[in-house]
Amino acid sequence: MMHRGLFQAVFLTLAVVLIAPHAFAQQDVIEKRQKLMKGNGADAKAIKGALESKDYATIETKAKDIGNNMDKVNDLFPKGSTSDKSRALPAIWEKWDDFSKHPAKVKKAANDVADAAKAKDDAALPAKVKALGEACGACHKNYRAEEKKG
Repeated sequence: MMHRGLFQAVFLTLAVVLIAPHAFAQQDVIEKRQKLMKGNGADAKAIKGALESKDYATIETKAKDIGNNMDKVNDLFPKGSTSDKSRALPAIWEKWDDFSKHPAKVKKAANDVADAAKAKDDAALPAKVKALGEACGACHKNYRAEEKKG
């Protein structure tokens, strides 16, 4: 009987030592990607505001920030990194080949916005900004759950 209790204690200790760091790492990566995505959302909002006032420098800078963030996205979605606070859908990992292509599409769209802003191309900018929004939205539509109310 004493061996059984010792075995259970050792097993429980090992489980905590091996599983807890993984759980903390998962939560850390979720927080990092949520921070990145919230930053992208704020940058997109700033681009829309700057578009109206023809603030080309802000548009260019914010678009470049979004584009640079796209280089990090796939690494922020390790297999199964979800929680009740995450809006990431299981489809991300089920359709990884498709999901993993989206950041490059967003990066290209963001770079197109930055280039148009740098050129002060008023004719092209609205369409480029719209294309950026559509590139972001295409991924969110398939791979992000609706915002939880409450």
